[in-house]
Amino acid sequence: MRWRGKKKNDKNVRKKNNRPALIMAVFFIFACAIIYRLYDLQFSKAEYYTMLAAKQQQVNSKLMAKRGKVFIQDGTSADKQELYPFATNKLFASVFVIPNSIVEPEKVAESLYETFDRVKIEAEVDRLLAEDPALVDASAEFKSIKRELEIRPRKEKKISEYLAIAQKKGDPYEPIADKVDEETAKKLKDLKLDGLDYILTEERYYPEKSIGAHLLGFVGYVQDEKSGRYGLEGFFERELAGLDGRIMADRISSGDLLAAEGDNYIKAEDGSDLILTINRSIQYETCKRLNEAVAKHGADGGSVIILDPRSGEVIAMCSTPDFDPNDFAKTLNMQTFNNPAIFADYEPGSTFKSIAMAAALDQNKVSPSTTYDDKGSVMIEGWPKPIKNADFDTAGGHGRTDMKTVLQLSLNTGAIFAMQQAGAKTFADYVKKFGFGERTGIELETESTGDIANLISDKIRPVTAATASFGQGITVTPLQLTVAYAAIANGGILMKPYLVKEMIDPAKKDEPMQTTSKQVRRVISARTATLLSGMLVNAVENGHAWRAKVPGYYVAGKTGTAQVASSESKGYSQKTIHSFIGFTPVNDPRFVMLTRLDDPKDSKFAESSAVPLFGEIAKFVLNYYQIPTERKD
Repeated sequence: MRWRGKKKNDKNVRKKNNRPALIMAVFFIFACAIIYRLYDLQFSKAEYYTMLAAKQQQVNSKLMAKRGKVFIQDGTSADKQELYPFATNKLFASVFVIPNSIVEPEKVAESLYETFDRVKIEAEVDRLLAEDPALVDASAEFKSIKRELEIRPRKEKKISEYLAIAQKKGDPYEPIADKVDEETAKKLKDLKLDGLDYILTEERYYPEKSIGAHLLGFVGYVQDEKSGRYGLEGFFERELAGLDGRIMADRISSGDLLAAEGDNYIKAEDGSDLILTINRSIQYETCKRLNEAVAKHGADGGSVIILDPRSGEVIAMCSTPDFDPNDFAKTLNMQTFNNPAIFADYEPGSTFKSIAMAAALDQNKVSPSTTYDDKGSVMIEGWPKPIKNADFDTAGGHGRTDMKTVLQLSLNTGAIFAMQQAGAKTFADYVKKFGFGERTGIELETESTGDIANLISDKIRPVTAATASFGQGITVTPLQLTVAYAAIANGGILMKPYLVKEMIDPAKKDEPMQTTSKQVRRVISARTATLLSGMLVNAVENGHAWRAKVPGYYVAGKTGTAQVASSESKGYSQKTIHSFIGFTPVNDPRFVMLTRLDDPKDSKFAESSAVPLFGEIAKFVLNYYQIPTERKD
């Protein structure tokens, strides 16, 4: 019994002796876990927790640069110019509703209708009623009742749509309208309706809307980043956009930010402003007259360019169909964004006869009085059919004819004769010297080079040179042709066209970068330019272009009625492009202008469409600049 009892006591002793070891083991394991956790936090996941702390304690934000503005000028002289915004930045509201917070959905829906839809719907109904022949003789009372009956279902439909949005259960946000005028948004806010609100953002704004849209382009998104597209906005994207900055600051315990220093703060550099050569009054009148002419003649579109031949400054440039850069997303055809004045190359037709004549005159191969025997058509080596004058079917041949009459009557055979006297290779060289086949270098995106490939080959086919002399088989842009005629008006010197008069860096406002006129090259002699100008005056005074005349002034110019190549088969379609290009006053040309109408439906020749358009705009420009008359009519 004693022996067993002693053994039991030994076991109890051992248990008591093991307890401290067990406690130490637990503490050891716990300590290891803490050390591992500390290692994990400070080493393995150090970068992660540093970033997490930085997000809570640091502010890292992009500082947005302000996009530069674009201005146009208005004034009759260089020292009396006022600037007007052509592209600027403006605060707009994005209106939205919070259905979860709306207490009076009916009032919200009614207010949205009144703000965004009532005027549009009423205008639409008024237009439809005005076009309804059944209401011509109806009484005012009947028309009023009819108007109300037409408006009511449209109104109810729109209000029900807003009501459906306002009553969406569990919906925290529903957008209603973007780019809303700030004043309009504030009026909505003043109604103090729960769940109706807006936020302000700065957006690009074009005060002149579609006037000059092709010159400006627009600002849109490119891969989630706003960027200039087309026109000046695209060409000068880097200069207009500026450079965004950055700020990184620490947030201290009080919540305030500790000023950033060194590399943690990069100041935003605002974009440069552009001052254009465009004259606001002339641009507006040009676009107005062009749109009227396109509508009157049922044309597919058109362009007008007005250039100062002495400097190369573009005074006006307008094309249609156009678009509103404030709402460019509504434009269905993206081709509309391309500027036809620099993009849409075409066969120039008879306006190109002046280029052939310039080459022959400058080489002393012909003079204005040089004659040839016009039989109304001519056979060309290697070509099976005769090339005829446009009036061959009615006039036949004109017999002994001088070079003045060639331009006056626009004779294809005479243009071929002049080209042949100069020689095909020499003619082609002059075509290139006048700037055809290459970009003018104007500060706009999507400029085309045109196509004179037929005249660049080592061996020019006789028929190619022949047809090119009267503007077929080659293509040019309206701007290229305007610049070429500007060289004639400028005594034979080709000037580079430009749109930007000054670029103002906000950091160097006192040192604007000014564009200076640039001579490209002398194309023809001053004597040739004078002779050709006189021949072009005769074409207006005594030829098809008499509608281009402006009382008190001599106008030099040339018509062109060009066929359009068929897209379905070889040869030409039934479509035509009408154009006229000229300059005035001839003794001291202040401007050269091209007018172009695409496939007018009511006129066979340019003399009835593009020519009178030139005359109307030319008269306005001469009066605007108060240019003294040079003749008595």
